[in-house]
Amino acid sequence: MAGETAKTGTAAHWLAYVTTLPTDDPAARMRILRTLESLGCAMLREGVFLLPDTPAARQGLSSLTEHIARINGSAHLLPVNSLDEAQARQFLGLFDRTHKYDDLIRTVESLKAGFGISDPVSIMRLLNKHKREYKIISTLDFFPSESRERAARALTETEQAVHTLIFPQAHRKSGTVDTTGKQYFQRAWATRKPLWADELASAWLIRRFIDPEATLLWLDKNEECPVKAVAYAFDGAAFCNSKDKVTFEEILASFKLDQNPALARIGRLIHALDAGDTQVAEAAGVQTLLQGAIRRSENEDQLFAEGELTFDLLYEAYFETPGKA
Repeated sequence: MAGETAKTGTAAHWLAYVTTLPTDDPAARMRILRTLESLGCAMLREGVFLLPDTPAARQGLSSLTEHIARINGSAHLLPVNSLDEAQARQFLGLFDRTHKYDDLIRTVESLKAGFGISDPVSIMRLLNKHKREYKIISTLDFFPSESRERAARALTETEQAVHTLIFPQAHRKSGTVDTTGKQYFQRAWATRKPLWADELASAWLIRRFIDPEATLLWLDKNEECPVKAVAYAFDGAAFCNSKDKVTFEEILASFKLDQNPALARIGRLIHALDAGDTQVAEAAGVQTLLQGAIRRSENEDQLFAEGELTFDLLYEAYFETPGKA
């Protein structure tokens, strides 16, 4: 609990922030209140806020004071000490984030109910959202407690479990497929909905580099894959995730396209999107573009057409013309 940290000494020293905000400008007033909330302030009463006395808090509140003065309000920043141990515990309780961590842990644990049922990449996307929530909570957790550590463990353990679902531990057969003849030409290629980065990028790769006359099929979750279709990007498909590759990378390797630097770079980006890896700088931007494509598309064919534009542009950006510096 937050009271357990009183022995650190910071619990005895506080900043009281006494404000008078303009009543004739509700929008400006709301912006000030939201800024105080973003700083992690606790409200003692209307117009009076509290923060632990730290250099960052002093700087943030001092800057806000200048802004409040510009909109005809007033604010006073006062250093105060807890009157006694009881008051220190009372103030500490205002900054106890335990319930927020507990809610987050329950939400993260509930994701496990979808293991083996829901698409693991979709689960990873939800988990990444909860990781961002954890970051927001922990940034304003001025007196870290055991509940913060439990939340961090829950996120890490769940992320590892989802990563295992995305990248099965069983090794796939190595080597390349026979690309001579017509085995993979003018074929139907089938993947399952919902379509996300790996499915869309793999379909683009197939159409542009492997089978330009391919017929693309979007299967429902439990829909039987046609016998003559080449299945990809789901469990049991001819091309699917392996221990260390997403489907896009598996197809690259199988069709000897992994020596193309531009395609290999797109492969690393798709891997990052599926695995929730933040190390690839462009991943966040591509994710935003794909989310926009999903919102504006009425069906999978429209979504694929939008995705094609994204991956065409990525390829052009990554492609190095021979002899180009």
